Formats: sequence, structure tokens, C-alpha cells
Amino acid sequence: MADELDQRFNEAFDEFFEDTYNNIVENRTNKQRKHAYIERNHEAGHNRLWNDYFSEDPTFPPHLFKRCFRLNKVVCMRIVDSLSENVPFFQQRKDAVGRLGLSPLQKCTSSICMPAYGCAADAVDEYLRLGESTSLSCLTNFTEGVIQLFGDEYLRRPTPEDLQRLLDIGEIRGFPGMIGSIDCMHWEWKNCPTAWKGQYTRGSGKTIVLEAVASQDLWI
Repeated sequence: MADELDQRFNEAFDEFFEDTYNNIVENRTNKQRKHAYIERNHEAGHNRLWNDYFSEDPTFPPHLFKRCFRLNKVVCMRIVDSLSENVPFFQQRKDAVGRLGLSPLQKCTSSICMPAYGCAADAVDEYLRLGESTSLSCLTNFTEGVIQLFGDEYLRRPTPEDLQRLLDIGEIRGFPGMIGSIDCMHWEWKNCPTAWKGQYTRGSGKTIVLEAVASQDLWI
């Protein structure tokens, strides 16, 4: 009698489990949505960017370029040219129907503006014609490419020769014993752990502060 009851219970449980599993799978399948294709017209985005900032007679003069990009055009173009020559991700290609994809300028501009302004990945879509996932991919590859290409030259500890050069420059400019100015940047940390709140609280928000000593030639 007990064995028969156990058998019926197992059969009922297996049937219930199978029905439940099938319902879950069916609901998940029904909830999957297809992403709508958006024709962003990448070439128009590149032409607009080029005419505004990079042409021989740009819409915005150099001082507004520096204000927008947070660096001057010479440095910006050095980064763009180096990435497009050495990192395949930043090389412009054609798609299956022969249309040009995003240009190195579009990808680099998106990667520069996102951390410079602390904006969301889709904030540059309307101007540069990049979707959110593409902008995030650009930022990842941009960061890795800059570290790879410029890390040995710039992302290192100063040598005694570097420090002496900065001290000499500081003395000439009327600041003996000075190697640079302290600069900082604040990033909001939306998901900061509660236990760490006191370490990263500034005003009503939680931010991470990056401080660095910047030499005068960084701003030229």
C-alpha cells in the first residue's frame, strides 16, 4: 500500500514539475523581443562631426574644440591616428552591402565624451549616430588601446630626469620647487556599497575622486 502511494506521488510530482517547467520556458520565449533595426546613417554622422570640428574651416574654432573634447586637436588626432593604424576595431570597414561603417573619429569622439562629461552611453546617439552597445564597446576598446599604445610613455612613474625637467620649468615660471598642479575629477558611484558610503560621500551623492599632479605641458 505504501509503495503504491509513493509511486502515485512520484508520478504526480513529475507531471507537475514538467508542466511547470514547460510553462516557464514558454513564457520566457514569448517575452523575447526582437530589436528593431534603426537606420542611423553613419556617414551623415561622420560628415557632421568632421565639418563641425575637424575640417580646414570648422564650424567651431580651436578654443571650443578644446572645451568640448577636454584636449586640443593635435593630441586628439594623434590618438585617433594611432588607434586607427594599430587597433583593428577603430579601422573603418564596409558592411555586407558595401556601406561604410563608423569612422575612427566617431568611435574615438564617443569614447572621449562619455568619461569627459560622465554621460550615458546612448547620450551621443543623436549627434554621432552610435547606439548604446556600440558606444560601450568603443569605450572599452579605446581604453585598452590607449593603455597599449601610450602606457609606456605616459602611464608610468616619473623618472629623476622627468622630475628635474618639471622643477626647472616651475622655477622659470616663478614657482620654484613645484612639479605641477593637483587636479581632480569626480565620478558618481550609483551602486556604492552601503558599508563604504562614508568613504565616498560628497554632498548628497556618492563619488569617487581621482587626483593627479598635472604638469603645465598637459594643457598646451
